Amino acid sequence: MITKITGQLLELADDTATLGVAAFEYQVLVPEFSRRQLQDKLSKEIRLHTIEYLEGNPMQGRMTPRLIGFLSQAEREFFELFCSVDGVGVRKALRAMVRPVREVATAIEEQDTKTLSSLPGIGPATAERIVAKLRRKVPKFALIVARDVPTAADVATDVVGETFEVLRKLGHSESDARRLLDAALGQKKKYKSVEELLQAVYQQAHG
Repeated sequence: MITKITGQLLELADDTATLGVAAFEYQVLVPEFSRRQLQDKLSKEIRLHTIEYLEGNPMQGRMTPRLIGFLSQAEREFFELFCSVDGVGVRKALRAMVRPVREVATAIEEQDTKTLSSLPGIGPATAERIVAKLRRKVPKFALIVARDVPTAADVATDVVGETFEVLRKLGHSESDARRLLDAALGQKKKYKSVEELLQAVYQQAHG
């Protein structure tokens, strides 16, 4: 299974990115929120975290291998969760992901079915199923911030998620814990452990 691909971004279409890797060219499906982030990367080397799947009708014996690419492992992980909801699936999830993972995760966490229903292909009934299945699984994804601020690329998602859980156990509300983490991550430092990130959180809060 191909889980990561690094190459020169040769072409960017509506829903695909074409990468040149040595003598090969790979066409990778990308959701809209990822495509926007790649617009200024043409001719540059990029790295995509990928999901590999087969598309087609197995009854007719015509199955085409496809790659879906994301700029971080956390975004790939969230997409796989999103696809797991009944009635969603890969193609509908690709079409729906027009907003950054953080915004979609926050809507799920806050049970904001109105925002979720506004995503392409996601109606009210599907939005309800998404909230029911994923609400308790998405807090760490709601902590992903803009790509010009260090997040999952510089701080392991599990460190961010575990620190979030520690802050919650210490009595902070979800919104307060997120605000504290955002402030610490905004210092553009790398944190290798929960202890390092917690220390930065409280230094920032009392600074």
